[in-house]
Amino acid sequence: MAKIKLTTEIVADIDIVFDLSRSIDLHKISTEQTNETAIAGKTSGLIGMNESVTWRAKHFGIYQRLTSKITAFERPNLFVDEMVKGAFKSFRHEHHFTKLEAGTLMTDYFYYESPLGVLGKVADKLFLLNYMTDLLTERNRIVKDFAESGKWKQLVLTDA
Repeated sequence: MAKIKLTTEIVADIDIVFDLSRSIDLHKISTEQTNETAIAGKTSGLIGMNESVTWRAKHFGIYQRLTSKITAFERPNLFVDEMVKGAFKSFRHEHHFTKLEAGTLMTDYFYYESPLGVLGKVADKLFLLNYMTDLLTERNRIVKDFAESGKWKQLVLTDA
């Protein structure tokens, strides 16, 4: 199983960072390069415990569908989304938030297992691990930008 760990320091309140990280609308903004859109389940607003979303996105020139569900939720410190259905054999994305003196430390742990056995492991080493790391890094850059610039106020962040 592959593991990606990313840490991002954000000069913003932990509640803002937590809500931005679970915003379907912000996720759409951060994945514009893959034409990602929510097509079923929770399709806008803030996703919460036991809610799911189905995404349609173009990766490697092919449109794919992926459904994930929130399986753990401890506001404002943690939430976890796990794949229910999709191209991976499995994935689990842990979103951790720690209050800092000057803001919030956001730590992502993304665990995934590629399909296709040995071929999947080769794909991980050749390109998939870097591709996934880049996607998550861009997502975190957008969260940081919205949190620190005040653009977060454009999004409805009221359902806690």
